[in-house]
Amino acid sequence: MKLTRRQFSAALAASVAMPGVLRTAHAQGATIKIGMVIPVTGPAAESGKYALTGAKIALERVNKAGGVLAKQAEIITEDDQTTNPGAVLAFSKLAAQPDIVAFLGSIRSTQVHAMTPDLIKVGKPMMFGGTDPALTKLGNRWLFRFRPNDSYSGRVIASFGTETLGKKNWAVVHSTDAFGTNGSKALTEALGKIGAKVAIDQGYPNQSQDFTPVVLAIKQSGADIIGSYFTFENDLAIFARQLRQLGVTIPWVGSPSITVATAVKLAGPALYGTYGVADYAEESSDAAREFGKLYRAASGGVSPDNFGSWTYDAIGVLCAAINKAGSTDPEKIREAIIATKGYKGAEGEYNFDEFGDGLHGYNIVRNEKGTIIFDKHIEFEN
Repeated sequence: MKLTRRQFSAALAASVAMPGVLRTAHAQGATIKIGMVIPVTGPAAESGKYALTGAKIALERVNKAGGVLAKQAEIITEDDQTTNPGAVLAFSKLAAQPDIVAFLGSIRSTQVHAMTPDLIKVGKPMMFGGTDPALTKLGNRWLFRFRPNDSYSGRVIASFGTETLGKKNWAVVHSTDAFGTNGSKALTEALGKIGAKVAIDQGYPNQSQDFTPVVLAIKQSGADIIGSYFTFENDLAIFARQLRQLGVTIPWVGSPSITVATAVKLAGPALYGTYGVADYAEESSDAAREFGKLYRAASGGVSPDNFGSWTYDAIGVLCAAINKAGSTDPEKIREAIIATKGYKGAEGEYNFDEFGDGLHGYNIVRNEKGTIIFDKHIEFEN
């Protein structure tokens, strides 16, 4: 029997109702422990369940294949409460456990920024999904990104909207946090390089309840296309509905948040016909299709998105790196991750650079009446 997302969320709630341990180990004795900062409460709680599912699927595969250093692996979770202070507190609880060898951080760039000072002190690898380009240029050698950064998303959004859709007068909408601000900057720079212009730039605070002023400003600007960087799916859904209610029907190309399952569900028909850049697109590769199959089997038929795909890839790369290093020494794990080349994950082929970025391109997808359809992949050399 297939489950709806609502039923799936309810079924998973017990496993993440409180910080604790997700165990897939059956043998007694020592295990390899991986800490995971995850939203259990707050606006991103639903996405946290999907992130945990992706990590769990990968961990089960690793353990069935012999584990890590001939031991079974386990994930220890802490609730970040969907806030920066919550993320710092969650990380501090995990960091206090000396037998945790590495961490999965957040998909939210602002939370990763908040945790990095403590991560430097701890000196252990953290896999993360935030896309602010600055995160891997801060001199923090322990950060490893498992999604493409927004220097790539800005170039792909600009190229597709201007060169494929033929639109050159842009409205840029973005949150005013680190993710949205840097995404807007990347998009604006990319547009300038290809001869397009920004008719209006509209920032907004996270957890806004009314986007009417933003929509009216776009309507009056003369823009013929929208490019967006939304941090939270509920904000995006409100904006999408108000955009359509006020009669704005120009093309819209968004950052990955426009493609994720929660946004698609919350916004409904208001997102029909929109485009997005997506790090995970099921038809983009054999590895992506394999992950989709595994995810549906684990979730009762629910379709995956990038909340689960990046954690799935992060666990896979991390465990392979530890096995390659032959040690849980942080420095040796770090060296093995940086040396990872040609790893075929759900989000793409990982080739880590010296900064800790593993992916260097994005997929273009379209919302066809609630179904996300893969169009093409655009890869960059740098």
